Amino acid sequence: MNQPVLSEVDLYLQRLGYDTPPPPTLDTLRDLQLRHTSTFAFENLSPLSGVPVSIDLDSIQRKLLHDGRGGYCYELNNLYMTLLQHLGFEVRGITGRVVINAPEGAWAARTHRLTLLTLNGVRYITDVGFGGMVPTAPLRLDTEEEQATPHEHYRITLGDGGYTLSAQVAGEWRAMYVFDLQRQEDVDYQIGNWYVSTHPESPFLQRLMVARTGPETRYTLNNGSYAIHRMGGASERREITDPEALIELLREAFGIQVPEHPTLRAAIARLIEPK
Repeated sequence: MNQPVLSEVDLYLQRLGYDTPPPPTLDTLRDLQLRHTSTFAFENLSPLSGVPVSIDLDSIQRKLLHDGRGGYCYELNNLYMTLLQHLGFEVRGITGRVVINAPEGAWAARTHRLTLLTLNGVRYITDVGFGGMVPTAPLRLDTEEEQATPHEHYRITLGDGGYTLSAQVAGEWRAMYVFDLQRQEDVDYQIGNWYVSTHPESPFLQRLMVARTGPETRYTLNNGSYAIHRMGGASERREITDPEALIELLREAFGIQVPEHPTLRAAIARLIEPK
């Protein structure tokens, strides 16, 4: 299999704060994942705008590295996995079913992309595209022990449906997504991306979702509800009802260069309008 080519690898590494390519070590992997989630925001502005989301590498590089945008799992984890390959890590893409906030027992579609990585014979999952609860460190696959990250604690359990990733939130364990190790090809990601970016029942078309991490902090935006979550401390929340104020927040708090698109502004106005 030919390795995908990152035409903008130097710019990509610069955005992540590296002057030279780091070595393929566990320390590098931990550092990369933490830096990535604080540098590139999770956001769904394109689906809300009705703009097609292209997930080929050239389109993703242009969007994230030149247009000042973020993206979601099919973009963020695709680009990130390709960087890991470039640095010499052994990786392959897998998929999961998002179950956070879903009714118990619900069997969701495969709409989440993440990465399986093997280093020195140890298997990890690494994920930079799971919105407001994205893990900020790689997680060992073959253990059910609680695993610390710079933010929450996580654990991976094995059951009939495959592996379940859970996070400890407010003292309780909450399932995030279920995944298995089945081989995935580009066509599988194209189908999943088409669904989440165009299907009328996709949450990516129904609400604004933006997230970024900071040191022991998470910043999230759900429609007009903006929150700053500090690990071990109280969260700060406020409601934004002015579209221009929200667009300024996207620039300042999340580092997103908001595209000048009339349908996006109309969607933002509709979603944050006081009910």
